[in-house]
Amino acid sequence: MTELSLPAFSVAPADAPATGPGVVVVHEGNGMSAQLIRFCERLAREGFRVLAPDFFSRSHGVDPTDFGAIIGSITPENLKGDFAAATARLREDGASKIGVTGFCMGGWFTYRAAKWAGDLGVSAAVPFYGGGIARDLGDVQCPTLMFFGDRDDYIPMSDVEKVRERHGDAVVVYPGAEHGFMRDGSENYHEASATDAWPRMLAFFDEHLS
Repeated sequence: MTELSLPAFSVAPADAPATGPGVVVVHEGNGMSAQLIRFCERLAREGFRVLAPDFFSRSHGVDPTDFGAIIGSITPENLKGDFAAATARLREDGASKIGVTGFCMGGWFTYRAAKWAGDLGVSAAVPFYGGGIARDLGDVQCPTLMFFGDRDDYIPMSDVEKVRERHGDAVVVYPGAEHGFMRDGSENYHEASATDAWPRMLAFFDEHLS
């Protein structure tokens, strides 16, 4: 069995068939969190095998208060290799097709996975408020659906428009939504946007991972 390159949270449907869709979930800038685990478990209840690597586990020796240094410890080469290990493990666990989703920093990493989809064997990507996407625009190699809020303090609408110019209808912008609008239990949680985005994501994965 493929050895994971990072520690990871894994969860599967209670009565999972021998094969079925899998999803790699990428945490946001606050690292592995209770909200992320709830999201993964929610996906599993919808029939997905889920793997959420701890990408910050590579930042040993870095000042934990220096977010830039933590992000800098995640090189593109390591990131691609970590995605490859995660997708390989999901396949060995029975995933027939694999999607990727993530939040904030994880949304940006999800976008990178979409650009590497041909090498990784990723069939769909859904970034949520991906900080950094506007500076990393390129050709995605799998169907991609991107969610943003128009009141995001970290991602200005000028950046969102750059992404929309590149990817058109693949970009959904929610009025009144701030950064972290999917983060249930937080002050930025935006119920209307989160309630709409969840079934959109599921329908997108159902279409491309079935």
